[in-house]
Amino acid sequence: MFRRHFFLALAVGVILLMVVAGGLKILSSAKPAQGGTPGAAGAGGPPGMGRGGQRGEVPQVSLVNPVIRTFTERLELLGVAKGRQSVTLSAATTQLVSRVLFTPGQTVARGQVLLELKSNEQDAALAQAQAREVQARRAYDRWRTLGEQGYASTAAVDQFEAAWKAARADVAAAEARLGDRVIRAPFAGVVGLSDIAPGAVINPGAAIVTLDDLSAVRVDFQVPDRFLSSVREGQTLTATVDAWPDARFSGRVIRLDTRIDERTRALTARSEFPSAEGRLRPGMMLRVGVSQGARSALALPESAVAVQGDGASVFVVVEAAGRMTVQQRPVTAGLRQDGWVEILDGVTPADRVVADGLNRVQSGQPVRPGGGPGAGGAAPRKAG
Repeated sequence: MFRRHFFLALAVGVILLMVVAGGLKILSSAKPAQGGTPGAAGAGGPPGMGRGGQRGEVPQVSLVNPVIRTFTERLELLGVAKGRQSVTLSAATTQLVSRVLFTPGQTVARGQVLLELKSNEQDAALAQAQAREVQARRAYDRWRTLGEQGYASTAAVDQFEAAWKAARADVAAAEARLGDRVIRAPFAGVVGLSDIAPGAVINPGAAIVTLDDLSAVRVDFQVPDRFLSSVREGQTLTATVDAWPDARFSGRVIRLDTRIDERTRALTARSEFPSAEGRLRPGMMLRVGVSQGARSALALPESAVAVQGDGASVFVVVEAAGRMTVQQRPVTAGLRQDGWVEILDGVTPADRVVADGLNRVQSGQPVRPGGGPGAGGAAPRKAG
């Protein structure tokens, strides 16, 4: 009996010890929260912490001075590239292909044979016409001799001469029909892709292969009539394409059309661009820049100019009582070229402007200069 009560008391004691230990553990984990609001002044937080646990450090910014830069005002127009000479070769008659004498992408010379059609019938017709021409020539020579000796009338001689000339014309016609069975390159260039093979039937007007002179490309673009004074023959142009966005291609205006389109009120200008390393190809869309003059103006990098709607602004550094802050200032922006923005009004060469990271600063905020360009307040320079 005593043993039973002893074990029962021991079990109750163990349970009470476990309950007390659990309560102490809970109280110890909740104790730091009773010291006050986290982040409050005097709460023992780390130095430099402000409201909401944010650091009160002064942000470091890179600064830049406005520089004088030359801006070229350009008229941007669209045009489609064509080969200096481009043609799609076709046959003038229906016939079987006998031989294909080119490979896609091959450079060919002017007059080079590219394709031969079956010409057995034309070969025979030419031989027959040549034989008749020889016979008519001999007959004419005999009758001409008789006429010179007085044994034949002039009318008879004229008749045989006409027969010989007719036979000679038949030979020329037979040679022309035979020539239609041979497709030649009309100019030097590069042939395109083709699926033509020996044994295929070619119909009149059906495309055989393209031929392009890729030594240069020709670009036609439309110039609105109000800008005609900006375009002249021989003028230098620059163009860009999407395939090589960082490349600039130089060309010139080679011809201006004689008439303005009454519907579009625009004049067609034809330009030519050397095909540098074959990068310009027929069919490409080019953005042609026509220069309208150049001017020098203050400029800032695009990263230093904040654009909101139709307006623009910059953050200018202001120093007062040994304290450096930034103030947002509206500016009048002009052209944008090569990563620079023309500033028409709002800043002076002596101003120091935040060069980048505009989303990290706000007007009236203290800042300290970093290692960016112009951070030391260098005088503006002229940039090209």
